[in-house]
Order: sequence, then structure tokens, then C-alpha cells
Amino acid sequence: MNWLEALILGLLQGLTEFLPVSSSGHLELGGALFGLEDPHDFFTFNIIVHGATFLSVVVVFHRDIASLLVNFFSFRWNSDMKFTLLLLASAVPTAIVGLLFEKQIESIFEGRIAFVGAMLLITAILLFLTRFAPNNKKDVKLKSALVIGLAQTLAVLPGISRSGATISTALFFGIERGQAIRFSFLMVLIPIFGANFLKLLRVSEQASAGATDALPLIIGAITAFIAGIAACRWMLDIVRRGKIEYFSIYCLIAGIIAIIAGSV
Repeated sequence: MNWLEALILGLLQGLTEFLPVSSSGHLELGGALFGLEDPHDFFTFNIIVHGATFLSVVVVFHRDIASLLVNFFSFRWNSDMKFTLLLLASAVPTAIVGLLFEKQIESIFEGRIAFVGAMLLITAILLFLTRFAPNNKKDVKLKSALVIGLAQTLAVLPGISRSGATISTALFFGIERGQAIRFSFLMVLIPIFGANFLKLLRVSEQASAGATDALPLIIGAITAFIAGIAACRWMLDIVRRGKIEYFSIYCLIAGIIAIIAGSV
């Protein structure tokens, strides 16, 4: 991977991480377009740019995160403490799948374009169905947090949008739109931090051994970080205005194109 490919893929990751169109699916499509054939190096790049978008969430939600941390470590039962515990509960399904099926998850990222297209069609259906979600003002509860966490687990499949799956699931539970997107964006911090922590030593060993060129990783990370901030703020506005279902059209078209291209 050269620096220009890393720049484009980092931009793609940052823009699509928070929009309900599957960043992992677009990275797979981008990798196939550039002919990147080493699945291990590409998986490493994937982890790094996801870590960069982790930082973009921290920037956009820094006040929320600071408030949650202060209240959590004060050990006082209040709304922030409850919200933090629900975020932790939502991470349990993803943590279990990530720890038990790490190798299987890595094997998914091998340029299976038709598979990505099929998953994009599923994302399109999920987004379209939000048109029929109840317009309630409920809060996140333990049951809904766990189910939203399960929805996030499905997003390990490239083509299933993490934000699309989690926000759609929250809306199906009748959760207020502002709280749905806040919960969706904050819940991603735990699994992304965990995944990057576990991969950090491996990436460092590869870089020191000369197996991984650090420059594309740095360029991709910086680009994903900057683009992620812009996309995160845009997505906040989109969900609050109730426009998320329109992305189903894009996912439908992209999915059909990917299936056709992967079948040729």
C-alpha cells in the first residue's frame, strides 16, 4: 500500500464510519479496487484507521465522555452512572465474539466483494425499515442495550453498517433519537479501544521487523481522524432530523454493484 492509497482509504474510512453505509465494507471495496492482496497487512490498516475514528468520537463527544467518567468514578448512582453501565453491558456481546472468533473475523477481510454487496443489501433493508419505527421517547434499558450490543456484533461483517445497525435497533425500541445516536456513537469506544489495545503490540512488532510500512498507517490514521470528525457531526444532524432511511438507497445501489462486480 502506498501513501496515496492510504490517504484515499483513510478518507473513505473516516467518512463512512459514522454514516450508515458500512466503513468496513467500503474499505474492502477500496482494497479490492486498489488490488491490495495481503489480507494480514490490510487487516492491520483496518485496525489502525478504526483507532483513528475512535479518537474522532472522543473529540466530538469529549464533554459527554468527561461527564460520564467523572460520575462513574464518583461511585454515585445517577443518570450518568446508569448510562455508563449500559454502555459497558452493550460491549459484552462484541467482546465475546471478538475474543472467541478473532481468526475467523480476520479471514472475512479477504476481498469477498459479492459478500460485501449482500451485506450492504441487509443494511439497506435495516435503514429502510426505520421509516416504520415507533416515534417514542424511551430511554435505553438493560434489555435494549444488550440487543443493541448484539446488533453491533453483526457489524464485524463487512457491509453491515455498525452505526446503521445500532441506531436502527435503538429506534425500533422506540428510543429517543438524540439518545439513540449518543448511545450508538459512545458504545463503539469500548470495543474499538479493546481491539486496538490487543493489536498494538502486534503492529509494533511488525513495524520494527520491517514487515509493515509505517507511513501508510500514519497517513491513513490522520486522514480518517479528520474525516471522522466531520462525518460524526454530520450524522448527528441527520439522525436528529430523521433522514437515516435515505441512506438505504445508496446501500442498495452500492450492494448491487458490488455483487455484480464480485460475480464477474
